[in-house]
Amino acid sequence: MRRATVLTAVLLAAAVALVGCAKDSGSTGSAASGASTDCKRNPAPTGAPAPAAPPVAAPGTNAGALKVGMSFDVGGRGDASFNDAAAAGLDRAKAQLGVADSKELTAAVGESEDATSGRLRQLVSGGFNPVIAVGFKYEPAVEAVAPTAPNVKFALIDSTADGVPNVTPLLFAEQEGSFLVGAAAALKTKTCHIGFVGGVQTPLIQKFEAGFKQGAKAVAPDIKIETSYLSQAGDLSGFNDPAKGQEATKGEMDAGADIIYAAAGASGSGAFRAIKAASTAQNPKWGIGVDSDQYNDKTLADVKDVIMTSMVKRVDVAVYDYISAVASNNVASIPKVFDLKVDGVGYATSGGFVNDIKGDLDAYKAQIINGAIKVSTTPAQ
Repeated sequence: MRRATVLTAVLLAAAVALVGCAKDSGSTGSAASGASTDCKRNPAPTGAPAPAAPPVAAPGTNAGALKVGMSFDVGGRGDASFNDAAAAGLDRAKAQLGVADSKELTAAVGESEDATSGRLRQLVSGGFNPVIAVGFKYEPAVEAVAPTAPNVKFALIDSTADGVPNVTPLLFAEQEGSFLVGAAAALKTKTCHIGFVGGVQTPLIQKFEAGFKQGAKAVAPDIKIETSYLSQAGDLSGFNDPAKGQEATKGEMDAGADIIYAAAGASGSGAFRAIKAASTAQNPKWGIGVDSDQYNDKTLADVKDVIMTSMVKRVDVAVYDYISAVASNNVASIPKVFDLKVDGVGYATSGGFVNDIKGDLDAYKAQIINGAIKVSTTPAQ
């Protein structure tokens, strides 16, 4: 009887070991360390590598004489995201082009349209030229103010002012960079379940969502994707509410997601802190940053070890190039869209967490650049 009991225990232990081996055997598609066999992955595309980005615009010759005005979106300098990227472009123009005079103003949550326009008028009356409006919220204000100051050059980030000749739009293919971090999430997830947290549900942020989901589905067609928005169109508080970002991210992780992409401005810091609190060595969770390489942001140093990558939207490059172009009197040289082809968007590798899948991501990047993959700007229903 005792011999039978021992034999049964041995057989049960062997069966458990076999099940454990099966679960830990890795991905069935592209290599991704620790990937679950439950997440069926397509092989990476093949083809020529993406071409090198074009050279950076030549520095302007008269930048030292410029007075640059910058009007930030909600959150301002220090948001560790979108506004900070714009600020970095201005800082670089000061350091490398010799811009000596600048003024920065910042939007308030829930401010009136008159307040937004008044901020631009304040910069114009102060003699600042060019004036850079950071964010789509400025579109009505720029359309109202720019025609009254035809000798002042304006840049409008993330939107256009049709029919106003002294306004240069600085636009980005956010969906293309988001496709790549979506692919990264699908290659790295252990649960075949990821999430997206958007700051405000607007067409702009839906571009991030659309690309992220398309990239993830290109790798793993059956992957589950949670989606949350912190506020609705017209309410910009979702870009500056870390507590809401933390709550939404915790909800997505409770639903099973182990990698969360936060396209939510300053609210993203809350997302990372939720991820940090939930992550363990046995059950790691990851966050994906946005706009800047958030792994290297000093304000996020305490959570950088859970920032797997970031979708880099090179607002800093656009701002720097625009100031340089104004100094050279050649704003026509600015790209119509800062996309993958001109290195206007991309993904970060700081921390080394995606080094093992870089070949796959660059293969997808090449497919987007050569047109084999068309990335949608609206989320699939």
